[in-house]
Amino acid sequence: MHYMMSVERVKRVYNLRDNPQTSYYPMGEFDEIFGKIWRGLRKENKNLFPTESEIKDSAIYKASPLHKLTKEQVKARELIIQKVSEALEKEKTKQLIFIDGEAGTGKTVLTSSTFYELYCQAEESNKALKCQLLVNHDEQIIVYEQIAEKLGLTEKYGKVVSKPTTFINNHSENAPIDVAFVDEAHLLLTQGKQSYRGENQLKDIIDRARVTVVMFDENQILTTEQFWESQILEKYRNQAKAENNHIALYKQLRMQVDSATMDWVDSFTKERCLKKIPDTFGGYDIKVFDKPELLDVEIQKRAKESDSMLSRVIATYDWKYSSNHKPEDRLMRYWEVMIGKWHKPWNRELESELTRKEKRAIKGLAWAEQPQTINEVGSTFTIQGFDLNYAGVILGPSVKYRNGKVIFDPSESCNEKAIRNRTLSDGTKQKFGEILIQHEVRVLMTRGVNGMYIYACDPELQKALLEAAK
Repeated sequence: MHYMMSVERVKRVYNLRDNPQTSYYPMGEFDEIFGKIWRGLRKENKNLFPTESEIKDSAIYKASPLHKLTKEQVKARELIIQKVSEALEKEKTKQLIFIDGEAGTGKTVLTSSTFYELYCQAEESNKALKCQLLVNHDEQIIVYEQIAEKLGLTEKYGKVVSKPTTFINNHSENAPIDVAFVDEAHLLLTQGKQSYRGENQLKDIIDRARVTVVMFDENQILTTEQFWESQILEKYRNQAKAENNHIALYKQLRMQVDSATMDWVDSFTKERCLKKIPDTFGGYDIKVFDKPELLDVEIQKRAKESDSMLSRVIATYDWKYSSNHKPEDRLMRYWEVMIGKWHKPWNRELESELTRKEKRAIKGLAWAEQPQTINEVGSTFTIQGFDLNYAGVILGPSVKYRNGKVIFDPSESCNEKAIRNRTLSDGTKQKFGEILIQHEVRVLMTRGVNGMYIYACDPELQKALLEAAK
């Protein structure tokens, strides 16, 4: 059922909940046996039974509630369900469950699994349940909507997935829903903008739900309107801790890395320190390239292999881009990432050149799943929350190396949402571009499941990375 839900031609799965046994004979041979069965089915019908690598690379599969959870995730899910049951029985309101977890610790799967489990339990006990899943991310919301539709939740309960602003505008404090799940809660707005007239989306969601469950990673905040002042963030975290409603996820589930390699990524993206790149002996693959062309060729090569088709080039937002208008330079056909003679269109630029049939074929697919995007460069706006087999990371001019330290330079960034002023709660204006670019680099450098290839535009950083790779 888990596989079938990820198949494009399958519109609905009638799934009973999984068997909770964690150990049985011949569990050790399960993957091999199932692989043989699947390949046999594929011989009968290639459209209905794609390759296993195609299934496992799909965004729906990766966010599916039908994943077998880790012990850490099971414990978290049980606690959330227990707390929700208590709150609903005692008619409590404005309860907050706060889950801290870094990129790749399984927050999305925990969200979708717990969300679905609550609906399953409500159906079994014939209880009415009003539950919403909210995410402030254009790509991820499409994935959740597809999952809800395929599981029959949309047909039974109507719209159960939405953006935070839509939810806030359509719900009242006087009639709170039972549970609001917020995935990628670090993307919630903490100040008003054109589409959102409030001051803090999390407060507004809590006011409209009996229980609010948030998945949070402050290292993935990318824009000034998402920036959380430390005292406000700690207020919510401490509110959850006071009710024993705080959970921390630690286990890295996305990147197939050992502790030394993860420490290297953490040192670069958190401590601004460039250490020697560790030898991984056939594990996670980190390579440094001295030309963007060579990095691009290597990613193209990976994308042609059946077990790493989801490999793409991604970059810091250091080259101009606008989704609303074409480049002013008439010689430029697209908004592009340009380094010397090498250039490649930014994400979403090639979509307009597809035929009607090709556009239909990619409808509902995440950016990295679309075939034409192998000829584009992704940004945090299209890749945040998603996996790649291999990530070709271009560190633009905003990432430098000076006096033994990694430097993040807002003056070289084209990300207006990160480098503009932010008005704080006390009325003062501050810039947070440096920390937000640091977060941007961390998002990019934690996308690759099996490896990361790096090219740096800054000559000193490039030289230091090549030295570190020796």
